Amino acid sequence: MDNYFHFDSLVWHWPIAIYLFAVGISSGMVLMAIIIKRWVASDAAQSANVMKATAITAPLMLFIGLGILVFDLAKPLSFWRVMVFYNPTSIMSMGVALFQVYSIVLFLWIFSTYQQAFSSFGERIFGQHSKAQRFYLSLLNTAAGFGKKMDLVLFFLAILLGVYTGFLLSALKSFPMLNNPLLPVLFLNSGVLSGIAMLLVICIGIFKEPMHSVSMKFVHKIELPLILFEGLLLISFFTGLYFGGGQKMVASISALSGFWGSVFWLGVVGLGIILPLLVTQLPAGKQNKPVMLTMSAIALLSVLTLRVFILYAGQLTIA
Repeated sequence: MDNYFHFDSLVWHWPIAIYLFAVGISSGMVLMAIIIKRWVASDAAQSANVMKATAITAPLMLFIGLGILVFDLAKPLSFWRVMVFYNPTSIMSMGVALFQVYSIVLFLWIFSTYQQAFSSFGERIFGQHSKAQRFYLSLLNTAAGFGKKMDLVLFFLAILLGVYTGFLLSALKSFPMLNNPLLPVLFLNSGVLSGIAMLLVICIGIFKEPMHSVSMKFVHKIELPLILFEGLLLISFFTGLYFGGGQKMVASISALSGFWGSVFWLGVVGLGIILPLLVTQLPAGKQNKPVMLTMSAIALLSVLTLRVFILYAGQLTIA
């Protein structure tokens, strides 16, 4: 099996798939948290666990992804140059710039959401009336003030980040399967699905939120249309490849057959589309907490499988 993960034309390896997966979770969770906060929940209590899960997990996933990128694509000690000297003709460089802007706005947004908690933390560290505490509070208040206005800005940046994960691979123009205009949309949609799955795991499994709370009902309700849209995107993706002729047709046939075809049909279509659709047909009484947590874990596995499949199968055929 090792041969399936190492072949001569390979430009990017499995760490990039994990990077794309982690970044997709971050952007997907942020998108869902903002939608729930602004348009679904009637008060802060209804979105509290979603906000908490996102505030912890979204930046964590972002920095896991960035860490993988640093150690896989560049010399770690010189990567700072990429973060300072931008190249507008490099999609990787523009992605790093997007990372930085998204990270700044994300933390401002978190500071504004948990201003009181950060203020109390400063008191414990610096003392209640110290100069350091006053300086810390002034910085925190300024950051929180900006963050309160950042919902829509962060929402837009999260969409850009989700789309960027697809654009990054589509920049490999010598591979017809990766140089596909649907890839950014496919990765954005699957990133939101992974964000939903992570929210369900954390909110229901760790924070013990009821399955039928306002936030969880909305998250579960929106999941099915996104799964159906994922199926439509995959059909369009491979139909366009096949009827594109030439090496595009070769790329689609190669990807959907053999070892990587098995990965796609079982891991992406079977676990990510067919199984969730079957579970939705279960009686309401059987769609309980263990089933939902298991399906959320399977959804995360399926989204990761999609990233690995696209990365490796996409590099099987050269234009």
